[in-house]
Amino acid sequence: MRKLIVSAFVSLDGVMQAPGGPEEDPGGGFEFGGWAFPYWDGAIEEPLGAIFARPYDLLLGRKTYDIFAAYWPFQKDSAIGDQFNAVTKYVATSRADPLTWASSVKLDGDVLEAVARLKQSDGPDLLTQGSAMLVRALLARGLVDELNLFVFPLLLGKGKSWIDQSAEAGEFALVSSVTSTTGVIVSRYRPAGPVRTGSFAQDEPSEAELARREKIKAEG
Repeated sequence: MRKLIVSAFVSLDGVMQAPGGPEEDPGGGFEFGGWAFPYWDGAIEEPLGAIFARPYDLLLGRKTYDIFAAYWPFQKDSAIGDQFNAVTKYVATSRADPLTWASSVKLDGDVLEAVARLKQSDGPDLLTQGSAMLVRALLARGLVDELNLFVFPLLLGKGKSWIDQSAEAGEFALVSSVTSTTGVIVSRYRPAGPVRTGSFAQDEPSEAELARREKIKAEG
């Protein structure tokens, strides 16, 4: 069985659109392309390198695939580029135009069912990069086995987010965490079961508290 690993650069408000440069994805009038660049340091490169040190195939949404396919095949003397060019790229897309990057495979039919089948097959782990819409769908189906989040210390206010209210509820255990010199928090999480709940409230609620609860019920 393969694991599905989500790796993402995100802002404090969850935006993951165009971290690498202004022309990467200006869709929706996004004005802050390249927001990750000012925060880059060696403390980010080490955990990022650890992700790529493990065997993997890429699992990409079509927009991220197009960005990568127009960039990585043309980079010389790039270790990550060499890896990306060599590994299998599984692509979630409904478009009919061909996938021209070497070793690219279109996921036909129901994409999430196709991903579930891939996870049951032999081979290296599946690693996402970018692909916000695909990541949201994977989280909603509960297909994610590991999160690697690079959280940058800024608010972007708008843009494509890695998560929405469709995500399957659940707890995650923190496996490791490091903070860069520029304030980027790099954390690795794995699913840890259903959400637990409890209460800090008093055993005997006050009359005011009881009235508040009744008001909430009445308001629906």
